[in-house]
Amino acid sequence: MRPEDLALLNTPGSVTLHDGLLLVDVARPDLEADAYRGSLWRLPQDGPPVRFTFGDHDSAPRISPDGAWVAFLRSHDGGRPQLHVMPTGGGEARPVTDLALGAGTPVWAPDSRRIAFVTRVAEPGRYGTDEGVSAGGEAPRRITGFRYRLDGVGFTFDRRPALFVVDALAEAPEPVRLTEGPYDVDSPTWTPDGEHVLVSASRDLDGESLHTDVYAVPAGGGAPVLAVRSGGTAEHPVALPGGEVLYLGTEFSGVDAVGRNPGLFRAPLRIGGTATTGVRLTEEESVCCEALPPVPAGDGVLVAVRVRGAVELRLVPADALDAPLEKLVPVLGERASVKAFTAYGEQVVAVVSTPRSPGEVVTPAGTLTDFSGSPGGFASLEEITAVSPDGYPVHGWLALPEGPGPHPVLLNVHGGPFHHHGWGFLDETHVYAGAGYAVVLPNPRGSAGYGQAHGRSVVGALGTVDADDVLALLDAALARPECDAERVGVMGGSYGGFMTGWLAAHHGSRFRAAWSERAVNAWDSFAGSSDIGWYFAEAYCGPDVAAQRAMSPLYHADRITLPFAVVHSEEDWRCPVEQAQRMFVALRRNGVPAEFLLFPGEGHELTRSGRPRHRLQRFEAVLEWWSRHLS
Repeated sequence: MRPEDLALLNTPGSVTLHDGLLLVDVARPDLEADAYRGSLWRLPQDGPPVRFTFGDHDSAPRISPDGAWVAFLRSHDGGRPQLHVMPTGGGEARPVTDLALGAGTPVWAPDSRRIAFVTRVAEPGRYGTDEGVSAGGEAPRRITGFRYRLDGVGFTFDRRPALFVVDALAEAPEPVRLTEGPYDVDSPTWTPDGEHVLVSASRDLDGESLHTDVYAVPAGGGAPVLAVRSGGTAEHPVALPGGEVLYLGTEFSGVDAVGRNPGLFRAPLRIGGTATTGVRLTEEESVCCEALPPVPAGDGVLVAVRVRGAVELRLVPADALDAPLEKLVPVLGERASVKAFTAYGEQVVAVVSTPRSPGEVVTPAGTLTDFSGSPGGFASLEEITAVSPDGYPVHGWLALPEGPGPHPVLLNVHGGPFHHHGWGFLDETHVYAGAGYAVVLPNPRGSAGYGQAHGRSVVGALGTVDADDVLALLDAALARPECDAERVGVMGGSYGGFMTGWLAAHHGSRFRAAWSERAVNAWDSFAGSSDIGWYFAEAYCGPDVAAQRAMSPLYHADRITLPFAVVHSEEDWRCPVEQAQRMFVALRRNGVPAEFLLFPGEGHELTRSGRPRHRLQRFEAVLEWWSRHLS
């Protein structure tokens, strides 16, 4: 794969299904327009996909319960997405909203008329609400809490998410705001009687809380009512006809929220009475649910689960209680990554990504689409294992370029750390392999999908067993004749950038050069500058500043001597740009041949959802860097 092949990647996003009618949204980067384009496609039972809409960027389709309408989001020329509705039989799409900050994913009411959605609402005088007043001319912001901004969004306390309901079939639809106040709401779903909308909301409607619970909001207006109190978080609620609610959740106290496996919970739903608590249907240690809404199906509930680099669709039995992974029936996603799924009656449909495809629509009977076309130019992915010095097993992948080698090697560490490399499509791997590099992809301790103990083993111990695991898997790859042990580079983003700096400082002789991207370099300043730093640094490193510094690559930078690329985005609020600036200055002061590549207008997600041209330019810079140092 070449960097410019980004423009060829057609990626399905979500699917909606009703009585044989199946719709999917598909997006692609447009390098010429420097934007993302997308349409809805209909998948007939027999025959190829048929384009269903023709907007600039259409997404998030949802079919009404009666099957007559499809609601979706449409944006023009990079503008805010607005809610549109059109007949499922085809026809002209009709706009339903015209909100200053756009609309969120639509959720149909049982009556197939009303739609609930969540969107942000600006305070008066903010974000263009005062005509003629630029952003730089607005009044100062008075900040009184920790949670006031979010990477990829910006300031949030002055544009809180709110729940809206709109009669989409009215002659002049007028969205009605149902929630107000300094708290967040998310994941709306209707109760079966259509009288309430359930949402995940900040505990006690306090926007400062890390905890979330399930609240019921009267669809006709009224204050939110606490329905389910979680043990930590409650996300993606789903109301069942029998008077219960499902949700995904974690259990923790204080700020100790990191490295915990989300699970499936069920609770009685008694609106107006005493709030209930849920019981965990999946085992905490072995089942790590992906943040995708659960879907009732047949005699159980479908959930997406992280399993050793895969994201599998599994069925949780209806009578499950603390069920371990082996008790969840596999449905889809073996050696793949489920990105979205739905069900109707006995039919199950999912969007599934594989090592050689960003995504296709599949069923248990087979694949329905070929949006990726010919998979030419994609590298093969091979599982490899190793044993860490303390005897712990390590798992990961090796991607090899064409030809016998030996090839120069790139050790690429994922972010998180509670994330994973896996069986899903990763454009980086294919671009690097296409340029002639063998790519090593480790899942060290701290990663997700190997048990909660595995994920939490680095709490208070970053740079110890995780570094050992990364190097053990690298050694296993370098033992292969296709890999050149004399030409090795280390790279990664976010936590992977942290690990890049850490390895460069403590094991620099093993590498020719380093590429550290959007990295955490100094936990002490991260605690006060990152959108999540106020709790995340303490959760992983503890409250002691000396301990935080001991686990920070910046405070070991005097040991780094190899060529070092510091790569960052100007508007990254997850790992703010000061993390890059401090590292770059420290390296240059020490005489290290360091370079600083800074992308304007981008946030933490540049490599995944940044402007298409910036993604292309980044690939070109990566390859130029490694051609200089590993040729």
